[in-house]
Amino acid sequence: MKWVRIGLGLVLAAFMVFMGAQKFTGPNPIFSYIADQSGMGFFEPGVRMLTGAAELLAAALILVGLFLGRYKSCGPMLSLLIIIGAIGFHLSPWLGINAPVAFDGAGGYVHSPMLFVMAVVFGVVSAVMVALQRKA
Repeated sequence: MKWVRIGLGLVLAAFMVFMGAQKFTGPNPIFSYIADQSGMGFFEPGVRMLTGAAELLAAALILVGLFLGRYKSCGPMLSLLIIIGAIGFHLSPWLGINAPVAFDGAGGYVHSPMLFVMAVVFGVVSAVMVALQRKA
């Protein structure tokens, strides 16, 4: 069971780094779209940067928990909370399941359910990690 926990933890940490790092490369279609739909401009770049920092922190805490044993539930719990927030926004009228994944070059967005599916899958992985870390 230890190897399952380590494998899932490494995959989850890599996912959180991948998603978090994207938030710092420039305007993001998700957060721009939410800002446009909600009329609240602080989503881009404020909430985008905060979310990216939280995702990177979750990845670091997951790795610390796996290999040093300290705070072993903190990383998976933080990732689960972040992903629950993402799923909540996907289910809101501001974003939707078919979320913008890219700018189309004409001032619009290209939509796909891919990000919603990824959020659900990694939400399950996070929940499993929380359970496994609590048992370890």
